[in-house]
Amino acid sequence: MDEAFAGIDWASEEHALCVVDEDGLKLEGEFFVHDEAGIEELIARMRALGVVRVAIERPDGLSVDRLLEAGFTVLPIHPNKLKATRPRYEAAGGKSDGFDAFVLAELARTDSHRHRALCPDSDETKALRALTRTREDLVGARVRLANELRAQLDAFWPGAARIFGDIDSPIALAFLERYPAPGDARGLGEKRMAGFLARHGYCGRRSPAELLERLRIAPAGRAGALEAEARRGAVLGLVAALTPIVSQIRELTSQIAGAVRAHPDGKVFLPLFKDPKSVITAARLVAEIGDDRSRYPTRESLAADAGMAPVARESGKRKVAAFRWACDKRLRDAVACLANATRHTHPWARSVYLDARARGLEHAHAIRVLGRAWLRVLWRCWQDEVPYDPAKHGNLRRLQPVGG
Repeated sequence: MDEAFAGIDWASEEHALCVVDEDGLKLEGEFFVHDEAGIEELIARMRALGVVRVAIERPDGLSVDRLLEAGFTVLPIHPNKLKATRPRYEAAGGKSDGFDAFVLAELARTDSHRHRALCPDSDETKALRALTRTREDLVGARVRLANELRAQLDAFWPGAARIFGDIDSPIALAFLERYPAPGDARGLGEKRMAGFLARHGYCGRRSPAELLERLRIAPAGRAGALEAEARRGAVLGLVAALTPIVSQIRELTSQIAGAVRAHPDGKVFLPLFKDPKSVITAARLVAEIGDDRSRYPTRESLAADAGMAPVARESGKRKVAAFRWACDKRLRDAVACLANATRHTHPWARSVYLDARARGLEHAHAIRVLGRAWLRVLWRCWQDEVPYDPAKHGNLRRLQPVGG
């Protein structure tokens, strides 16, 4: 049987499958329901038609796992590439799920040499990725809710938002649960505040008197009785939503710390950080880069996917280096965290950052310059599966005094 090539436009309810032969003749165009029977039928149909390569518009997820398990060569296609390829087959600008599946099948047939076939990551990497991404999403939810809580307090009780350092800290949330409105804190004095702090294990350096002073010197709200009661209910609702999120973030942080230390690549990234709290950034780097060494055959490919390398745009005599929007956003954020953390503690990182600022680059641009420089080092360590060793970092040694 001749080889066949498939494209799948995956969706939440049904999936469009298109299969073409070696000459581009369409052999199949069908939709399959997103349930176990539908997925098994889709895979069986692809096998019956002799499909060897399948293109799909995503690099991970249930769909990719099932296709890899079935033995197909999976080509992940970036949405920008699919968008750029559509006019090759449809000049009028039409678009449909079935048409996208056809375009993907054609890319699998004609351009497979231009796309890297997926190699599944290890179970340890997938587990770590699930933990770090879930924590990242929860942190985003925490920030949004904390901003809403702060806005509510600023509208009728600003002092409660300033009494503790972080409004989403456990002690601040406990305070707002007990005293959600000015009326609830009317009888709050130093003795009661001291008892509250003792019950909740307050470890800050402020005395009860200092904390009460923060509460009292803040501007006084002028909300009416009905508005104050409504905002009190809003504060209690936001506190109730924030409290379990903060708790789960703390639990996930502990799980991530154990998982990254047990991961084979943990030893490569953990030595980069002096602060034990930075274990989260190390874990995100391990999870997002993965353990498939063929995924990034060069350090330039890693820098591009991490969004640290600019995009070159040339036309005649005009040459411009532009910001790279199409990249792995989570990996870019992790590398930026690495760069920002090390510019304070690592002599070479500090030098690279300050040199970039001296050339007139803004902070965000200088962080990308430093991030790209770090990725050159990390790529070599990752490929060789060896921990980062400052003694072998040539540029760092050149900054250190002789004999130092």
